[in-house]
Amino acid sequence: MFTGIVEEKGTVGRASLGSQWGSLTVRAAKVLENTKIGDSIAVNGVCLTVTSKTRDSFTADVMAETMRRTNLGRLQSGDPVNLERAMAADGRFGGHMVSGHIDGTGTIRELRREGNAVWVTVEAPPAILELIVEKGSVAIDGISLTVACAGDDAFQVSVIPHTGAETTLLSGKPGKVVNLENDMIAKYVKKLTGVYARSGGGTISADASAGSNAGERERGSKDSAGGRAEGCPGGERSGLTEEFLRIHGF
Repeated sequence: MFTGIVEEKGTVGRASLGSQWGSLTVRAAKVLENTKIGDSIAVNGVCLTVTSKTRDSFTADVMAETMRRTNLGRLQSGDPVNLERAMAADGRFGGHMVSGHIDGTGTIRELRREGNAVWVTVEAPPAILELIVEKGSVAIDGISLTVACAGDDAFQVSVIPHTGAETTLLSGKPGKVVNLENDMIAKYVKKLTGVYARSGGGTISADASAGSNAGERERGSKDSAGGRAEGCPGGERSGLTEEFLRIHGF
């Protein structure tokens, strides 16, 4: 378990990664303190197991599933990476609950400065966007961030100077591929409400669902000027409607 508070930026020493599997060696300092073989370290948000270590580096195996789901296969020697050790039981929850199990990747569309912050717009697939909610949490390359606005094909976060300096997020350009992990609570809620519906607790027809979503999108578009971030990509996505709550007994 991690919290999305990056401890340091490491550097890829060797990326022995084929098309489906391989190993990764990362040069680091802080995350090596008290680290043992078999411990977990998140690399760009990906939970990896330390298989060997030296005074200034550690090595981890990367399996095929990790290559499919993440951006690790794109790493090259010298690339910076975000690093975080697994959370200690007596540690502070500075971010949010992060498992280190990436749901998929997104692409940075735009970086835009506003005052002392930088707005980052991230394009993502529908399966990830449906669990993104405004003012909720998301992990981007292992960084715990608050969603500033959520649209139909992208979402935005606003990055403070400290986060920008201590992580890799602002070092890339538009087009950079980033790892995304949805809030695990949202994933469990989605799973459990689906199980409830299949067990006879209520279903929503495809037509009703489509009509409801269309109405929500229209209302979101009309309300977009009411406090939403400037340049927010599309209408706000939300499957949580009054109809949904009523059908499921709320």
